[in-house]
Amino acid sequence: MKTFVEFITEDKNTHLEHLEDDIIINGVAGGENALKFLESLRDMLAGNSSKKMSLTVKWDGAPALFAGTNPENGKFFVGGKHIFNKVPKINYTNADIDANHSGGLADKLKIALKEFSKLGIPGIWQGDLLFTPSDLTSETIDGESMISFRPNTITYAVPSNSKLAKKINKAKIAIVWHTTYSGDTMDSLSANFGADANKLSKTSTVWSTDAGFSDESGTVTMTSGETDKFNNMLNMASGSLKKAKSYLKVLEQDRDEWALSSNLKVFFNSQIRTGAGIRDTKRLVSDFEKYYNKVLMKKIDSVKSDKAKKKYMEIMKAGLKEYQKYKNPLYFVVASYITLRVAKDMIVHKLNQIKSSVSSFLKTSDGYKVTAPEGFVAIDHVGGALKLVDRMEFSRANFTAAKNWG
Repeated sequence: MKTFVEFITEDKNTHLEHLEDDIIINGVAGGENALKFLESLRDMLAGNSSKKMSLTVKWDGAPALFAGTNPENGKFFVGGKHIFNKVPKINYTNADIDANHSGGLADKLKIALKEFSKLGIPGIWQGDLLFTPSDLTSETIDGESMISFRPNTITYAVPSNSKLAKKINKAKIAIVWHTTYSGDTMDSLSANFGADANKLSKTSTVWSTDAGFSDESGTVTMTSGETDKFNNMLNMASGSLKKAKSYLKVLEQDRDEWALSSNLKVFFNSQIRTGAGIRDTKRLVSDFEKYYNKVLMKKIDSVKSDKAKKKYMEIMKAGLKEYQKYKNPLYFVVASYITLRVAKDMIVHKLNQIKSSVSSFLKTSDGYKVTAPEGFVAIDHVGGALKLVDRMEFSRANFTAAKNWG
C-alpha cells in the first residue's frame, strides 16, 4: 500500500484527505504523518519553523477544471477530472466538448476553452471554477448591496461598489488555481501543489486568482498560551496513537468493503452528516458497533439467494468478532481521531482570523449566515498535502447542499 505522501505526489490531485482521516486510511504511518503536519503548522504559526510548510486557502469552487497544453501533441485543452479516465475526455474544440459533455458543464467548458487560451498557461494547471456570468446575482446581504456567486456550498459576495465587483462584472469566467502538473505524457503527470496566478497573462475577461495564503495583517500567530494548549493536544494524540497501534495495523490492510475496519471512515462521515458530532469517544465506539450491525443487516436483507445471505452473515459475524477483539485499541483510534480533529480545528480557527476582500456566507432558511472559508491545505517540504477543514461547520453543509453545476 502506498504511503500518503506517495499517494498525493504520484497520483493526480483529484481528491485530498482530511488530516484526521489519515489514521484511518494509512494506519500507523497516517498517525505519524498527521502529527508531523500539526507540529510543522504549530512551528510556522509560532514563528520559529525550520522546515518549509506552506498553506493555501481552500476555496469552495466547483467543478474542478484543468487547462493547458497536452505534452503529447502540443495542443491546448480544457477538461474536468475526466481527463484522467481510462478513456480520457480531453477537449481541444467545442465539438469535443459537445461529444464528451452536456448541460451546464458543457456550457462552462466552452467558455473556459475560449478564455483560458488567453492566459499563456505554462504546462497544465488545475483550479476550481468560481463563476461564469449566469452565476452572478445582485442582492442585499446584511443591509449591503452585494454581487454574489455560489459555485458549491459557500456563497461568496463582494460590495457592489468595490473595485473587485467591477472586475467580476467584466469577467466571462473566474477560477482559483491551486495545482500545476509536469510530465512528458498525460499518464505520467505528477501534481505540484501551489500555483502563482501572477505568472499568467492578464485579461479582463478572466478573473484568475490563486489559493496562496497571505497574512497581510500579521495577526495569525500563536501566543505562548495557545502553543502550550496545542502541545498538550499533540501529546494526548501521540499517547493515544500508541495505545491504538494494534488496530491501526488492521486499518492499514486492504480489506473487503463490508469488513468492520472498512466502515469506520463512513461511520464518522455519517456522524458529521447528521450533526451528531464527534466528541464522545465512549458513545462513538458503542455507536460504531450498532452502525456496523445495521449496515450489514440491511445488506443481508437486500440480497435474494440463501448463498448470498449466508456470505454476508459470515462477514457480519467476523466483523462483530473483530470489534470485541479490538474494542480497547479501537477506543484509542477514536480518541486519537477526536484529538487530532480538535488540534486541527485550533489551527483552522486561528487561520480564519484573516480578513478577506471576498466575504463568505452559508445560505439558510433564515437568510445568510456569515461563515469562514471552506478551509486550508497544508503542504509539507516533500509535497505531501492534507485538508484542514472545520467539518462540523463546512462538511455537514457540503453533504446536504444542492449543487449549482451539472
